Amino acid sequence: MTTPLAPGYTAFAGQRLLARGRLADVAVAMHAAAARAGDAELLVFDDRTGQQVDLHLGGDAQAVAERYRDLPAEAEPAGDPPHAEPAPRGRGRPRLGVTAREITLLPRHWDWLAAQPGGASVTLRKLIDQARKQGEAGMRQRLAREAAYRCLNALAGNAPGAEDATRALFAGDRPGFVQRLDAWPADVREYLLALAGDAFAVSATPAT
Repeated sequence: MTTPLAPGYTAFAGQRLLARGRLADVAVAMHAAAARAGDAELLVFDDRTGQQVDLHLGGDAQAVAERYRDLPAEAEPAGDPPHAEPAPRGRGRPRLGVTAREITLLPRHWDWLAAQPGGASVTLRKLIDQARKQGEAGMRQRLAREAAYRCLNALAGNAPGAEDATRALFAGDRPGFVQRLDAWPADVREYLLALAGDAFAVSATPAT
């Protein structure tokens, strides 16, 4: 089983894994590799999207590391106090963040909701949560397919079985995808399988 990738960057020299981790560390490894003689193509990928990253490797290793050092966390939106005190809560049962708003349904919808265990409000919340889970799972699947497809084209677009591997990827056929990658270089195979992990995920289970 392939371990999912932590957010970061991965560099290849041809079809050999060169480095993985923070962008600054990967850039330094790329700088060292570029200084050595060789015809291998150097590529860097964003592990979240599979997109290639163009690096400026001019200067010495320290300059490259400084150029791509991790950025600080985004500042809080202007005008929002950093530690705002919560508004005083009135007496009675806590609201738990529930907001009352009006919705419009046909009579048959209201009748169906009223017949469900817990009533209309509870049933609507469950339906919304179910739809959110299914939507998020579908988005993760789509993004994983796109990331794996980008890297497959860049690293092994001309490899034997590349077209069949692409078809298996978008068909959700994990065994077929793994089979087509079996004869490829180990570093490429493992990276593509890690990127494609969520591409074969099962849809979220409906809420009960």
